[in-house]
Amino acid sequence: MARIDIKLSTQSAELHDDQGALVARYLISSSRNGAGERMGSYCTPRGLHVIRAKIGAGQPSNTVFVGRRPTGEIYDKNLAAQYPERDWILTRILWLSGCEPGFNRWGAVDTMRRYIYIHGTPDSVTLGVTGSIGCIRMNNNELIELFDRVKCGDRVFIQE
Repeated sequence: MARIDIKLSTQSAELHDDQGALVARYLISSSRNGAGERMGSYCTPRGLHVIRAKIGAGQPSNTVFVGRRPTGEIYDKNLAAQYPERDWILTRILWLSGCEPGFNRWGAVDTMRRYIYIHGTPDSVTLGVTGSIGCIRMNNNELIELFDRVKCGDRVFIQE
């Protein structure tokens, strides 16, 4: 079982294999509001999670998702200009579910009900610094690589 360790302090994610060996390291972008678990906070939730669903297998890079479904659009500068305020969810989605009741699972702190994902982002978005509204953003090509290396049920640990 693979494990992803996300470090908010360094805006990075590390993929570890079944034996715990480091396989890859990626730059990410987490919430501009910091860490937090409350519904409506637009913060990135901490603690232990699992990948509940993998969405977008086989879709082209820069596929646009709304409500976890491909819209048929491919992100480009013209689409960005048409919708300048849109929070772009691109390429693939790893939907996270909290494992810690009362902290990141159930009630007003439920990661899955908050729709927290690891997802692709436009190439113009700077990674390595905060900027999202709660999710973990990644480079599209790196996300495809990560997506292909993990499975549902793999653990994701998010720490400050």
